[in-house]
Amino acid sequence: MSVDDRLTELGITLPATSTPVANYVSTRRSGNLLFVSGHLCKRAGEVVTGRVGDDVDAQAGYDLARLAALESLGSVRAALGSLDDVTAVKLTGFVNSAPGFTEQSAVINGASDLLVEVLGPERGAHARSAIGVAALPLGAVVEVEAIFEVGSMDGQTGRLTP
Repeated sequence: MSVDDRLTELGITLPATSTPVANYVSTRRSGNLLFVSGHLCKRAGEVVTGRVGDDVDAQAGYDLARLAALESLGSVRAALGSLDDVTAVKLTGFVNSAPGFTEQSAVINGASDLLVEVLGPERGAHARSAIGVAALPLGAVVEVEAIFEVGSMDGQTGRLTP
């Protein structure tokens, strides 16, 4: 099953990609690795703002981390034309956290869970960091950045080939 078929099955539509607002690119490929710039959580194209542990609870943060991961996957598909040959390698999640909030990993689980749902356990499982910060760009609740490996999975060896 293609990743696009899986997205349809899950009832998920990837958002349209947005143009970076400064002097950087959304993705940069180096060999078989695709580095994805930080993507903020958005609803209807608007950044969702707030601080987890203050005016946003952990469950809402989890849902917003999923949205940020969807934004990232949209940029990956825009860069490559398809998500069929990508494997998640590393996800870094930043949570705009109120003082004393320590459940950043529970929030970033939203992004991790989404990658596994969409790409499957073989290609979606990844290394990860979940970091609490005092502020994020535009007051966003969550930002995620990722690294993906690009290549086809060899059916016999289970390894990626360029």
